[in-house]
Amino acid sequence: MRSTSNPAFRHLPANAGYGQYGPNVGFNQPQGGVPGYGMPQAPAGAGDRPMTVDDVVIKTGLSLGAALVTGVLTAIWAQGQVDARSTGAVFGLMVVAMLVGLGLSLVMIFRRKPSGPMTLAYSAAEGVFLGAITGVFEMIYPGIALQAILGTAGVFIAMLVVYKTGAVKVTPKLTKWIIGATAGVVILMLANLLLSMFGVNMGLRDGGALAIIFSLVVIGIAAFNFLLDFDMADRMIREGYPSKWAWFAAFGLMTTLVWLYLEILRLLSYLQSD
Repeated sequence: MRSTSNPAFRHLPANAGYGQYGPNVGFNQPQGGVPGYGMPQAPAGAGDRPMTVDDVVIKTGLSLGAALVTGVLTAIWAQGQVDARSTGAVFGLMVVAMLVGLGLSLVMIFRRKPSGPMTLAYSAAEGVFLGAITGVFEMIYPGIALQAILGTAGVFIAMLVVYKTGAVKVTPKLTKWIIGATAGVVILMLANLLLSMFGVNMGLRDGGALAIIFSLVVIGIAAFNFLLDFDMADRMIREGYPSKWAWFAAFGLMTTLVWLYLEILRLLSYLQSD
């Protein structure tokens, strides 16, 4: 498989699919099987059928639902805690949820096996993490939560349309550019974090003009990462990965969605603080 910047897809086993038995249908492919031969079938005795676009859509929808439910409930609770001047509880829950989400993601990435319960648990943990942050931001900037959700949904849908229509082709050159750009912004963010501990301000996260430009760049790179995610899910479908692997595709898409939402929330806070 072609390389990707999403860690969820970088460790996919190459021999998990049915090979020639997988349906030649993906996000960017017409419905139906190989012309003149009908829909290819899984090998006799296979324990699972090949995954389809519907499998990815359903599993991703369930994962998003888990994140939204826990996120909304946590955001409501967090606002109550802020009103009661008990921000320590909010911060504590945020850290715990972040660590749980990180732990689950690492297990799934290196275990290299799809798991519906673990994907939903990861999504729920990320929902709690994002909900805690959003609740605090919503108290400071009323209406920012809805704006961030709509912005994230808009970018996701726009990139899906771009990919499905073929307006932007996922070529090896584009893939290398996206991976390089992603690595670059991650290094800058880590450097900014480390230097801030020593009182050095790079201006990337202080809400100034440079911070706004940096956030716009990160949002753009996160958006282009969706193209790689869609392409990897598409290849999993075309190579006949069993349907249970749709949970892994959903997990990969969720990681990018979480990153994008956080960056959009940060950008909106910069714009509203001016």
